[in-house]
Amino acid sequence: MAEAITIARPYAVAIFKLAKEKKALAQWSDELSLIAAVVADARVSAMIDDPKLSAEELEKTLLAIFKGKLSETANNLVKLLVENNRLGIVADIVAAFETLKDEDEGVLEAELTAAVKPAEAQVKSLIKQLEAKFGKKIEAEVKVDPELIGGIKIVVGDTVIDASVRGQLQSLEYALKS
Repeated sequence: MAEAITIARPYAVAIFKLAKEKKALAQWSDELSLIAAVVADARVSAMIDDPKLSAEELEKTLLAIFKGKLSETANNLVKLLVENNRLGIVADIVAAFETLKDEDEGVLEAELTAAVKPAEAQVKSLIKQLEAKFGKKIEAEVKVDPELIGGIKIVVGDTVIDASVRGQLQSLEYALKS
C-alpha cells in the first residue's frame, strides 16, 4: 500500500490552492485541525473502523458532529474523505497542508532540544539568530532531553546544528576511531 503522505499530499495541495484562492488559509487551518481532532477521538475512531457501519451512516454522524462548526466546503471535504475511505490520513493531510501554508507564509519550523529548559530570553535570542541565518520567520518548539548532557540541538528543515555535549562527544569518538 502507498505511504499515507503520498495519498494525503494531493488532498493537501488541493485544499491549499482553494484556501489560498479564497484567502482563507487560517480558516482552513482551523477547520482541518478540528476535523483531525474529531477523527482522532477514540469513539469516532472506533466508528470509522466499524465494518458494520455504512459510509452513509458514518458521513451522517460526522456531519452532525461538525454541524455549524465547518464551512460548506469543509463539510464537502469530510464527505469526500468518507466516500473514499480516507479518514485515516486526515492527520497527514493536516501536516502537509500546514507545511504548504508555512512555506507560503515564509515560516520555518524549528525544533530546539536542550539538556535543561532554556530561559525564555535565550529562546528568543536563538530564534532571532535563526531567522537571520535562514531569512525566514521561525516557529520553534522547545524540547528537553537530559541525555544531551549540556548545550542544544537545533533542527530546522533538513539542517541540524548539534551544539550539545553528547554531539561533541560522539564527534570525538568518531574522530578517534578513524
